[in-house]
Amino acid sequence: MSDTGTDMNLDQFNNPSSPFYLHPGENSGTVLISQVLNESNYTSWSRNMRRALLSKNKLKFIDGGIKKPQRDDPFFDFWERSNMMVLSWIIKTLSPQIAESVIYVEDAQELWEELKERFSKGDHFKFSDLLQEIHSIKQGERSVNQYFTDLKILWEELEFLRPIPYCSCKIPYSCDLSRISHKYRDMEHVICFLKGLNESYNTVKTQILLMEPLPSINRVFSLIIQQERHDPILTHQNDNKILANTTEKQNQWKSDQGWRTYGRGNPSRSQGRGRGRNPNYGK
Repeated sequence: MSDTGTDMNLDQFNNPSSPFYLHPGENSGTVLISQVLNESNYTSWSRNMRRALLSKNKLKFIDGGIKKPQRDDPFFDFWERSNMMVLSWIIKTLSPQIAESVIYVEDAQELWEELKERFSKGDHFKFSDLLQEIHSIKQGERSVNQYFTDLKILWEELEFLRPIPYCSCKIPYSCDLSRISHKYRDMEHVICFLKGLNESYNTVKTQILLMEPLPSINRVFSLIIQQERHDPILTHQNDNKILANTTEKQNQWKSDQGWRTYGRGNPSRSQGRGRGRNPNYGK
């Protein structure tokens, strides 16, 4: 019997925990994610698609965890059903042009590898841009919360392109690689976050950097927020930023409304013109 990547017997295909199991309600026309793959969004699309397939317990059909059996293998029919379901789910999230180009691919893993080969070529440029943006980003007019959120999005994108290495020793985690890698990553996040804060936070930034050991990034964020709440000057500055942003949006809205009104015709500008002009006009 060929290697299917798992030691199952045929009875286990009725087990909901099996990756081969298909719920009666599963539909090949289901759209798992709303994002559609195009030529420029492979990184985020692949991440969302992997999450969706993991939630369906079908990730092994694209990452090599389950190999395609031979046609005379008792597992083949079960594999083919699940494979076609996964294949259909992926194709449903492709742009029409891309979907047309893979219409004859009948293996979900083969399709996944082809899409990766075709559209992940720009990852090195994306990686370079992310590094530059992360190390140059400043708080500026953003609130601390918005600044942290924007940074966190960049960190997650970078980690997707450069995953933290995991221990591959015979005895799992015996070399402590994962713990040390996470420690260095958190340290980098803390320094990057503090470095980009406005000068008004210099005192608390210095206090945090003198801590031993350095707190986690979430703890540092909490400390900065606490400092902001207890410092009237920082609170006032943050309120002014929020007010300024709100005023700017209101002014933009009024400007848009003004243009719409002008476009429909101003009654005061139409007096004395056309068929309904003032009968005293010209007297």
